[in-house]
Amino acid sequence: MSFIDFSGWSSFHETLKIVFVLVMLGLDLAGKSTLLYRLKSSRAMETCPTVGFNVESLRTPCGVPFTLWDVGGQSSLRASWPHYLEDTNILIFVLDSTDMARLPEALEALEEALGHPSLAGVPVLLLANKQEVPGAMAPAELGQRLQRGQLMGHPWVLRGCSALTGQGLQEALGVLGELLRGAGQRSPSPEQPLLGPAERRQALG
Repeated sequence: MSFIDFSGWSSFHETLKIVFVLVMLGLDLAGKSTLLYRLKSSRAMETCPTVGFNVESLRTPCGVPFTLWDVGGQSSLRASWPHYLEDTNILIFVLDSTDMARLPEALEALEEALGHPSLAGVPVLLLANKQEVPGAMAPAELGQRLQRGQLMGHPWVLRGCSALTGQGLQEALGVLGELLRGAGQRSPSPEQPLLGPAERRQALG
């Protein structure tokens, strides 16, 4: 995949103070929080299972700003996922490449999330995490197991990565840049610094 020069486009969005909202979902133990903080700090950090959410402000390699929400994936928390999906520009769904036993559960959770009205037509980045583990399913193998009907109507990309080593994450950020460009052409949202997390906490009661 070739990447587009976003230098002028990034400045345009900075001038308008537009921020993109990305939500990262997946089952518990898929490595979402480790991915989030690897992207934020460029180093591996020890994390605990997320109860609720984590949120960070990040940029693509070309400087396009976005807010990334990492939402807990335990079965008891998935009922709260719809609260985070309003005004989402891109959905990132993390798959554990080492856990074939839970893959059907993960794909069912993905299908349920994509059924939310707010995600109609929203691009999806699927990350096959833990590629550093011997015997991990390759992205091509995971792609064969996907039920393409789940992703019908969504631009989508599947990439392998490792939150532990950083493998594939720069490429994933580049893919996000391209997907954000498409999302921005559809309906960019005005920046709401500091208000987004509070509003979503209020929605959760």
